[in-house]
Amino acid sequence: MNKHKGVMIIGSQNGQNGKKPKRSIFRTLFCCCVSSETDTSAPNGVCVPEDVSPYPHISTPAGSQRHLLPSVSHRDMHKKCMVIDLDETLVHSSFKPISNADFIVPVEIDGTIHQVYVLKRPFVDDFLQKMGELYECVLFTASLAKYADPVANLLDKWGVFRARLFRESCVFHRGNYVKDLSRLGRDLHKVVIMDNSPASYIFHPDNAVPVSSWFDDMSDSELMDLVPFLETLSKVDNVYSVLRNCNNPLNSQTPPQQGNQVLPQITQGPMTQVQPSPPPLISQQQQDQQQQQYQKDYEDSKDGPS
Repeated sequence: MNKHKGVMIIGSQNGQNGKKPKRSIFRTLFCCCVSSETDTSAPNGVCVPEDVSPYPHISTPAGSQRHLLPSVSHRDMHKKCMVIDLDETLVHSSFKPISNADFIVPVEIDGTIHQVYVLKRPFVDDFLQKMGELYECVLFTASLAKYADPVANLLDKWGVFRARLFRESCVFHRGNYVKDLSRLGRDLHKVVIMDNSPASYIFHPDNAVPVSSWFDDMSDSELMDLVPFLETLSKVDNVYSVLRNCNNPLNSQTPPQQGNQVLPQITQGPMTQVQPSPPPLISQQQQDQQQQQYQKDYEDSKDGPS
């Protein structure tokens, strides 16, 4: 009997008794950040495919590169492209049972069904609807499609995401799955990426609107706090004119009064002054904590209800 009333559960829930090394389970499914000490080979064929070079600075033969996105649709012709991360940006997922989970998604990994409990970040519904009005929105996650696609089906009830990109669209670079925006097929002057992991946008830091990692704080309001800034950003001719200023830690900084700690303070009227606080640096400690959290959730789930 399902004890999570009102929670949508998709797919089969019949597990198998086969045991696999627990170290690879959460990494195989999520794997947003990978330690540089891990083996960078492609176990079980789940890492970077052959047509994705782990060395993006090395040119490839003409005609070998393909755009990740289709042509812009007519309805989005005059919109900028917003690339949005999934895990710890819009939702938090755990192998450990969560009593107030919004979704429970069964995912098969190496022949065993694992229940993934998904919490939605506060205000994510309103945020997505608003971003869909302002931008051509693309979901881009380093997680596997077998997990992220059903989560996106449940999360995006309005069809906000025009496209979904998963791990195979990332570039594996120095132990991290990087989202190379130059492969999208969009003018980079009109592309914004929202992601909690600076490693994800290390190739394009001047296109980034950093967000803090979210796990379970239901008082969080960061998504809504970002809306006024993102609405203004959607109207500028060149996102670099704003984000290069915001993401330069050498600029004079004025801490914001509330909400996102990297939310720029935009004056009313013409955009003549931007006073952000510096974005977070790439933190190995943050990556390690995230990886440890997935490990703990998985180990705890083995002793809890399935």
